[in-house]
Amino acid sequence: MKLSILNGPNLNMLGTRDPEHYGAETLEDIEQLLTETFPDDELIFFQSNLEGELVEAIQSLLKSDVDGLIANFGGYSHTSVAIRDALDLLEIPIVEVHLSNIHAREEFREQTLTGRIADGIITGFGKHSYVLGVYAIQRLIADQ
Repeated sequence: MKLSILNGPNLNMLGTRDPEHYGAETLEDIEQLLTETFPDDELIFFQSNLEGELVEAIQSLLKSDVDGLIANFGGYSHTSVAIRDALDLLEIPIVEVHLSNIHAREEFREQTLTGRIADGIITGFGKHSYVLGVYAIQRLIADQ
């Protein structure tokens, strides 16, 4: 299976940014965990702090052979109509993930524009949200 894993703003700062909410692991640690946990899958990682670059990364999936998308758009999850509209173009399974439990935090974090397009949202399991996201994509593909 070939999966795209997109990460949005400030996720490049994991490990130093608010470890109480996001944990001590870096984004590289999460990528290594996924690579080790799913050695038979092709995982394509991309992170950007720029909304337009994330939109372009999503649009590039239209011309690829990627089987699914796991995405953590960070703060853009709650605000970006542009990313939401790009996701709406995709015909592959989409799982949104969040490290922290967005429903136990500030009220503005409880709703995600991007999550409305996703097949599901996994939130609050730290780095394991990504692992669960891969399992969810596998299940969605198997059920097709």
